Amino acid sequence: MWGRKSGHRTASIGTLIGPDTTIQGDIRFSGGLHVEGVIRGNVHAENDGKSLLSLNEHGRIEGEVNVPYVVINGVVIGDVHGGEHVELSSKARVTGNVYYYLIEMAIGAEVNGKLVHNPVSAAESSTMNQGRILEAD
Repeated sequence: MWGRKSGHRTASIGTLIGPDTTIQGDIRFSGGLHVEGVIRGNVHAENDGKSLLSLNEHGRIEGEVNVPYVVINGVVIGDVHGGEHVELSSKARVTGNVYYYLIEMAIGAEVNGKLVHNPVSAAESSTMNQGRILEAD
């Protein structure tokens, strides 16, 4: 998997949403989340920088995705924010904008929206912000 090539360690999958499951509402998680069912709501990872969302070819998310590492092989209707790495597999269908630092896109993947590059990864941005001193007037 791409996480090994770059030296980054992503979380292992600890949560599975099965193919016969539909979730109505937002999800906040840390670690790894694999979706084979339907989520009607936003999906956000806690701020650990290693969380992974994996959406299989039968999975569907209707809402915004904000996760450091994202692998999509299903349908997303909403914007995707991948703070570190976005992988769009051959059956990925995104209707919305994709914000990424690094992106991998297979032949056959569709994005019906904009691809927007973030020049700084989420981890680098967090590190830079920790060192800043804010001045008040």
